[in-house]
Amino acid sequence: MSGSNVLNGLCKETSIPSIVSGGGFVETRKHYFVVNGKQMYFNGFNAYWLMCMAADPSTKTKVSDVFQDASKVGMNVVRTWAFSDGNNKPLQISPGVYNEDMFKGLDFVISEAKKHGLKLILSLVNNWDDFGGKKQYAQWGRDHGGQYLSNDDEFFSNVVVKGYYKNHVKTVLTRVNSITGVAYKDDPTIFAWELMNEPRCQSDLSGKMLEEWIVEMAAEIKSIDKNHLLEVGQEGFYGESMPDMKQYNPGYEVGTDFISNNRLDNIDFATIHIYPDQWVSGGSEEAQAEFVDKWIKSHIEDCKSIIKKPLLIAEFGKSSWSTGYTVKARDDYFEKIFNMAYESARNDGSCSGTTFWQVMADGMDNWGDGYQVVLDQCPSTTAVIAQQSQKISSLNSVKEIISYE
Repeated sequence: MSGSNVLNGLCKETSIPSIVSGGGFVETRKHYFVVNGKQMYFNGFNAYWLMCMAADPSTKTKVSDVFQDASKVGMNVVRTWAFSDGNNKPLQISPGVYNEDMFKGLDFVISEAKKHGLKLILSLVNNWDDFGGKKQYAQWGRDHGGQYLSNDDEFFSNVVVKGYYKNHVKTVLTRVNSITGVAYKDDPTIFAWELMNEPRCQSDLSGKMLEEWIVEMAAEIKSIDKNHLLEVGQEGFYGESMPDMKQYNPGYEVGTDFISNNRLDNIDFATIHIYPDQWVSGGSEEAQAEFVDKWIKSHIEDCKSIIKKPLLIAEFGKSSWSTGYTVKARDDYFEKIFNMAYESARNDGSCSGTTFWQVMADGMDNWGDGYQVVLDQCPSTTAVIAQQSQKISSLNSVKEIISYE
C-alpha cells in the first residue's frame, strides 16, 4: 500500500471513532482536561513547520494533507510554532514589525485545523536559535533597544527584551484571523498557549530567574486571554523546590523546576519531553528504557498528587539517525509511551495525552531531523498511532461528566 490507500485501509480496518473534542474551549478540573463539561483525552503530534508551509502558496496544501491524514487516524491535537523571529521566513521581522504573509499562513493553519477537528497548541517563542528564539530577542535588545546583555539568558530578565516578548504575545493573541474573522484569543480551535519551547536558563540553576519570568508572562497572557489554557513548554527537569526529585533528571539541570513552575496559579497544565537518545547518550538501550519509565511515572505521580493538574507528554520520538534504529524499534517505542499514557488515563492518572515529535508531509526531506513520520509512507507506525486514537476515543466516550466541585 502507498499514499492515501494506507490511511484509507487503516481507517476501514480499525473503524476509528471520532475523538474530535467539539467546539468548546479546553478547560481543566483537578488533573483532567474538560471540554463542554466532559473529561477529554488527547492523541496528537508536533508539526513545527505548519506556518512556514502555509505561507507559501506552492506548499500550503501540505498543511491540509497532513491534517486530513491525522484526522483519518483519529488524532485530535497538534503542537506548532506561532513564532519565527527575524530569520529566514520571519513572522516578526524586527520588534513589533510583522510579515503579513506569514501571519496569513498561521491564519490558514488555524482555519484548516478547525475543518479537520484538530485543536492547536501554539508556542510563542523558542529557547533555541532555530526560528530566532531568545538569542534573536537578546540581539534585538542590543541592536534596537541599546541594551547591554552579557548573555542570551537575559531574555528572561531584561526589561526592554521582556517588553518585546509581551508585544509579540499581545499581537498574536489579539490577531483577527483573515479567513475566519475570529480573534485568536476567542477561537476554541486553539487548545492552549505555550510560553516557550523548552525554556532553559543555565546561567541561574536556582531556577529563580526563569520562575519570575513565568509568573510575569503568564499574568500578561491571562490579562489578555482568559479563554485559553496556558502551559510553560518545559521538558520536565526537576529543580530546587524538591531536591530529592533531581535523582530523576538525566544527570544535569537546566535552570527549571518542574514542581514549582507548574504549581503557579496561571499555569493550567504541565508538559514533559523525552529524549533518552540525547539525554542518556552513550547509555545502553536498557539504561535509556529505564530512564523513560522512571521519567514518565514520576511526572504522572507528581502531577496528580503534588501539582494537581493534567500532564501532556508533549514531545517524544525515535530518530532514524540513531544507532540501531529500525522502524519496528520506533513502533515499539511509540507503543510503550502510548500504553503508559493510556493506562494513566484509564486509571484516573494525570496523563491526559501525548503529542509525538513529529509529523511531516511528503517531499519535506530537507526539513527532516530523523524523527519525522510521514503518515502515508509509514503504515506500521501509522497503525500504532491509529490504535492509540481508538483507545483514547473509547475513554472519551465512556468517561462520565465530572463534577465541578
